[in-house]
Amino acid sequence: MIASLMMYARPQLDQAHQRYWKLIRDNLDRAGIDCPEHLSQDAEEFYVWRHPDLVLSQTCGMPYRTWLHDQVSLVGTPDYGLEGCPPGFYRSALVVRADDPRDDLAAFRDAIFAYNQTFSQSGYAAPYWHLEPHGFWFENRVQTEGHLRSAQAVAEGRADIAALDAVSWRLMCAHESFASDLRVLDWTKPTPGLPLITAQGNDPAAIFEAVQSGIEQLDPSDRKALGLRGVVRIPEESYLAVPNPPEHA
Repeated sequence: MIASLMMYARPQLDQAHQRYWKLIRDNLDRAGIDCPEHLSQDAEEFYVWRHPDLVLSQTCGMPYRTWLHDQVSLVGTPDYGLEGCPPGFYRSALVVRADDPRDDLAAFRDAIFAYNQTFSQSGYAAPYWHLEPHGFWFENRVQTEGHLRSAQAVAEGRADIAALDAVSWRLMCAHESFASDLRVLDWTKPTPGLPLITAQGNDPAAIFEAVQSGIEQLDPSDRKALGLRGVVRIPEESYLAVPNPPEHA
């Protein structure tokens, strides 16, 4: 068995995530569902998501619709109470250096764009479609392997602009001193947030209830630290309806 909530993991939240998982685990145990004692936060993401004994993990919308939706069961979507978004939805902040004099997207046509992965909804797909009406996509790009690294690349001048998912950006503002060197230039359109998944054959409804109760049982300070408001059901069709960028974009 394996479980992981790695998507918003960071050292400052390790203890809160452990307490959150203990509550979920206790709820699963009462429902008669076997689960691991500890989260595998450092395991490779696709190893976790495709594990035949996956109890619970959180993935990104683009991997879910591209590769995982017919291999796993959708449990639900955490609601992080994000401004400008319906419950369970999120959007991307297009961030630039605070002292960059450019004040509109068109001025960044030839800029260096930092992105985490080409299969990231918030870091790649969302900004791609956001820029389509402007008639361009960034020709100068640097892959960083993570939102935090993308933000650091902009702050340090190795890139000019990055797209960060709103939860990641909120956590950076709370925990990273360099965040004050950045500003939000624009926001992308909201899309369904990062879904919780389990292996096929498990009971997603029972797991949803365990997560929902776990969030309700969380100490208010942990709930605030993790940014959790609750968990909602967003249909699979809503995830699959979000378009991917062209293959060679």
